[in-house]
Amino acid sequence: MISKKQFDKEIAIIIANAIREDVGDGDHSSLACIPEEAKGTAQLLVKDEGIIAGVEFAKQVFDFVDHALEVEIKIPDGSPVKYGDVVFYVSGSSQSILKAERLVLNAMQRMSAIATKTHEYVTLLEGTHTQILDTRKTTPGIRALEKWAVKIGGGENHRFALYDMVMLKDNHIDFCGGIGKAISKTKDYLKKNHLDLKIIVEARNLEEIQEILQNEGVYRILIDNFNYEDTRKAVAMIGDQCLTESSGGITLETARKYAECGVDYISSGALTHSVHNMDLSLKALS
Repeated sequence: MISKKQFDKEIAIIIANAIREDVGDGDHSSLACIPEEAKGTAQLLVKDEGIIAGVEFAKQVFDFVDHALEVEIKIPDGSPVKYGDVVFYVSGSSQSILKAERLVLNAMQRMSAIATKTHEYVTLLEGTHTQILDTRKTTPGIRALEKWAVKIGGGENHRFALYDMVMLKDNHIDFCGGIGKAISKTKDYLKKNHLDLKIIVEARNLEEIQEILQNEGVYRILIDNFNYEDTRKAVAMIGDQCLTESSGGITLETARKYAECGVDYISSGALTHSVHNMDLSLKALS
């Protein structure tokens, strides 16, 4: 996984780019009618229910826009919220609050939706040893936010990108000419380039599970699109030789049954690509 320093850099890039995109050469609506010296306070209101996420991100946005803005947090990231709750107050320059408003809302609405969805999976898997993972099926440009939201919701992050873990999927294997060859070439590549990266290999059937097990150095086997019976067989075959992960269209309706097959992880793109934004509002206090 990427380091905290790398992650923080990603967040900083997201904020700077989003403000550039939204503000451009100025928030002319605010500049036109609100005096530069005007001060105000706004509250972040919840008009929905679920798990709130993005509070700490909002603080970073406000600080980026105007160091003098003050944020008073009432409900922290990861907390359950309901209609009418006030998550935080932000006080200071009225122009600055308005400049930051849309980025804060856009990010928090999506992050809260992802955290809420993740929390549903985590709750569903209680009592098993299986953990829920996100994927790279994220919105281009804001992956760090979406993966942050998964963590807030109680899930775990899979690899961040193509550079922090090796994942040999069906196309890699087919283009390379087979499982054994793909694993062998990967280990040679990592050694040659002095890279300490974990290797995950995807299996499409039980025969491929057996073939993967004939190779050393595999961190986790991705048991992809297996039914329940074959998943149980795969877990038994793998034993403690490496970790196991189920994937492939797993939903809230099926996740518990896959967990009961004994896999260590379940990965689901639905955590980030199939959510409905939480309804939030930033309202000025008169």
